[in-house]
Amino acid sequence: MAERLRLMAVHAHPDDESSKGAATMAKYVAEGVDVLVVTCTGGERGSVLNPKLDRPEVWANIGEIRRAEMDAARAILGVEQAWLGFVDSGLPEGDPLPPLPEGCFALEEVEVAAGPLVRLIREFRPHVLTTYDEEGGYPHPDHIMCHKVSVAAFDAAGDAERYPEAGEPWQPLKLYYDIGFSRGKIMALHEEMLARELKSPYGEWIERWADREDKGPRITTRVPCADYFPVRDDALRAHATQVDPDGFWFHVPMELQRKAWPTEDFQLVKSFVDSPVPESDLFAGIRGTAHAG
Repeated sequence: MAERLRLMAVHAHPDDESSKGAATMAKYVAEGVDVLVVTCTGGERGSVLNPKLDRPEVWANIGEIRRAEMDAARAILGVEQAWLGFVDSGLPEGDPLPPLPEGCFALEEVEVAAGPLVRLIREFRPHVLTTYDEEGGYPHPDHIMCHKVSVAAFDAAGDAERYPEAGEPWQPLKLYYDIGFSRGKIMALHEEMLARELKSPYGEWIERWADREDKGPRITTRVPCADYFPVRDDALRAHATQVDPDGFWFHVPMELQRKAWPTEDFQLVKSFVDSPVPESDLFAGIRGTAHAG
């Protein structure tokens, strides 16, 4: 019987799965891997970022609309999807920052919030789990909490003494942080745009970096997935309230993206198998082993 590999990707909000690692997931789905996206919150406090949908009736039903958008994106990517059921914390703004709303995801106790994810891990039994780094990819409180909960659940899921009510223990074999935008990637896209005498959308980013040391995460794993960039973009556009189809995300021509940076990138942070880096496969060290049966 052929082995069946399983990948779990844990994200903070609906739409995060389509902007972070989506082409990788679509590639693995096409190869017969079972992929489960876990969405921690419903995105109820998110903004409407598409000016064409910035209307009172959209704002009034944003939670329901974002669930429908998630259904559409899930179908495009070909993944399974589960909700953890926590409430969006919103992105606080101001100086000083206002307190987070009572009952939101970011104010949950990590040990408590990890419980539902431990249950999902034990039910789905992923070999690989992906999530965000310590800064959440960017410092949204839900992204930071997603990191904390994912790491706690990864560590607890294989321990029979922890969360005994959550099912039979299962230890994922590898934990990765998704690296959406490294400086190297942005520079490669920017320089390719300029070489073609096109206006780069990354000019302001690069100006802000001029006097900063690059202390970004270490890329250990580059997954070639350029053939699935169009699927990624279709899934992202399905989150119509969150993405302007005429906006920033779609300014770089597809053929240029495929040439300048044809991978999605990850940092391997924990592994229970022999998987020397650099890698080109999240399942390196797992394929063809007894662990993957």
